[in-house]
Amino acid sequence: MIGTSMTENHDTKSGNPAFDQDPHGDTEDDGRLLEKSIGREVRSAREKLGITISELAKSSRISAGMLSKIENGQTSPSLSTLQSLAKALNVPVTSLFKGFDEERDAVHVKAGQGLTIERRGTRAGHQYQLLGHTPSGSLVVEPYLIKLTEQSDVFPIFQHAGLEFIYVLEGEVVYRHGTKTYTLGPGDSLYFDADAPHGPEELIQLPITFLSVITYNRQT
Repeated sequence: MIGTSMTENHDTKSGNPAFDQDPHGDTEDDGRLLEKSIGREVRSAREKLGITISELAKSSRISAGMLSKIENGQTSPSLSTLQSLAKALNVPVTSLFKGFDEERDAVHVKAGQGLTIERRGTRAGHQYQLLGHTPSGSLVVEPYLIKLTEQSDVFPIFQHAGLEFIYVLEGEVVYRHGTKTYTLGPGDSLYFDADAPHGPEELIQLPITFLSVITYNRQT
């Protein structure tokens, strides 16, 4: 498990405690999406070469101050400036735009409108709603909202490639993974290798609702 340390500080505007670790990273709140994207590409290319801002400024004949503004997305560089930077970085000019041009997928699912999935072994009263999918890329991520509303004499046991994370929202369930069982209630989570047999073994308190996120490598 990777541990992270977060130092508490205070938001001077609201007076509310805040953490200096931003889970969303660099927010684009000033409308300079293209400038910030170009700046990130320039910084990334420079760091790959292992050179400083001063060294790149000298080789591209751009002032260090201007280069710093470009890397921080604070100015719109001219085409000639971009050409000079690309030449100094030994990359095509088009590569400085790739971060902006990349298609970024997002799937928005309104409450109750997830795609209902009939997974193998699913019993009556066991509902699986797929909340999103990744249409491209080598990594597949499948988030499900699972609701168990009825008791069943035989519970489904699943086994598949990848990793799975479940987070219980309501109810209580005894969940099996391999040879071990875990009693999970609201706020409890379980993260495991999905290649081992797993699934709900005893429904203690109905209804049970939990979020399941499955990740695995797409077969080529």
